[in-house]
Amino acid sequence: MRGLITLIDSYIERDPAAKSRIETLLTSPGLHALGLYRVAHLLYSLKLTTFARLVSYIARFITGIEIHPGAKIGNHLFIDHGMGVVIGETSSIGNKVTIYHGVTLGGTSPSEDSDKQKNTKRHPTINDNVIIGSGAQVLGPITVGKNSKIGSNSVVAKDVDENMSVVGIPARYTSESPSDLTGFSAYGLTSGKDSRKTIVDNIINENEDLKKRIEEIERKLK
Repeated sequence: MRGLITLIDSYIERDPAAKSRIETLLTSPGLHALGLYRVAHLLYSLKLTTFARLVSYIARFITGIEIHPGAKIGNHLFIDHGMGVVIGETSSIGNKVTIYHGVTLGGTSPSEDSDKQKNTKRHPTINDNVIIGSGAQVLGPITVGKNSKIGSNSVVAKDVDENMSVVGIPARYTSESPSDLTGFSAYGLTSGKDSRKTIVDNIINENEDLKKRIEEIERKLK
């Protein structure tokens, strides 16, 4: 019971829309998906894979969140909104991870040589305190270091170092996410600290550089 209360409180801490424990318990699809996942994962560990997949399917129907019962999930995973979240079979998620809607923890080209991909690690490993923004795609057996942030709609197919923020298609480093940063920063964005540039600042600077290059090319062409 204490563990459930702690989990609910972790949702309230990270969800400004949450007003009370009862409301969070009754109306949070992330909590419901996690509860059903725990049942499915237990059945999966007992080799009752058909029943495990059935529970997972029911959870998907109810919450819009698809978690394969074979995935390994740590404590206090926060799935906000949740619709369209997919967590693959060999995914591994650490403690206090935050995932927003539309996120995929998937494999790469699962339809190609699918027999060879069975019983192999083909999904990401997400370490503690990672934030994954809405719509992000994290693909393949890569590792995302602890305290890292992945910006919304990014596509990540390579390892991400600890305490870093990435954004873009393909994702690239944009700023440091210091481990001593207090508070919760949503959607994989870093608010900036001291002389560190924010993700938005970096994107603006890159766009300005591209604009100058295009103008220079146009002048040469004329």
